[in-house]
Amino acid sequence: MFYLKKGMPEDSEIVLCSVKKVSYHSVFLTLDEYENVEGMMHISEIAPGRIRTIGDYVNVGKKVVCKVLKVRPNTNHVDLSLRRVNKMQRLNKTSEFKQEQKAEKLLELVGKELKVDLAEMYKEAGYELKEKYGTINNAFQNFVLDPEQIKELKIKKKVSEVLLKTVLEKIKPKEVIVLGEFTISSLAENGAELIKKILKDAQKGTIKITYMGAPNYKITVTASDYKTAESLLENAHEEIAKNIKEIKGTCEFKQIKK
Repeated sequence: MFYLKKGMPEDSEIVLCSVKKVSYHSVFLTLDEYENVEGMMHISEIAPGRIRTIGDYVNVGKKVVCKVLKVRPNTNHVDLSLRRVNKMQRLNKTSEFKQEQKAEKLLELVGKELKVDLAEMYKEAGYELKEKYGTINNAFQNFVLDPEQIKELKIKKKVSEVLLKTVLEKIKPKEVIVLGEFTISSLAENGAELIKKILKDAQKGTIKITYMGAPNYKITVTASDYKTAESLLENAHEEIAKNIKEIKGTCEFKQIKK
């Protein structure tokens, strides 16, 4: 990574580190995302239980995801733990770091088209993107969903044009799909037609409803994240149930977990 954070991490922060040195009872590491910050991990923080040989768990050059236990700003050192990081935290941190590396490569690609190096691209846009969105990758994902957002930033027009063009060419929008099943019936004389109309009206944007054979229907909702997708699914469920009730019908719903 070209960009490194200045200052120190916060207590309990999850950080990516590289093992620098292994001693009999400690491991010394560098924090990959920070400038000139090193950490130390006592043998008791490597794994639960008794550890006979540290080398069975870590070795020089290995990248590990750690939790910050204590920050020592006077020495630019932090106390770290490996055993207090759960699987989900480790996977999320590793994925986040890799995505930011890819985003930085994309920023470098934009710089090549503009005939400037990566350091200059950070001055032109990178620092602004990080300040606004936290990471360059977050910025790019937002531009894919809503390209107009780039106009809100203090970036030169030529730079923003090339940046947006490159992002839209190289990054495919993220898609999350959630599913549900309806069991719907109505005793109304024209119940089948009324149900058909209600379900047709409920199909808005990325909401799709499929007939599975009376009285069963499947609903598929696509969005950029689970929170949005599940919110759309819930809203659609409530709207359909309300309308089916008005025609004196019954509507049972269940979400399908993949």
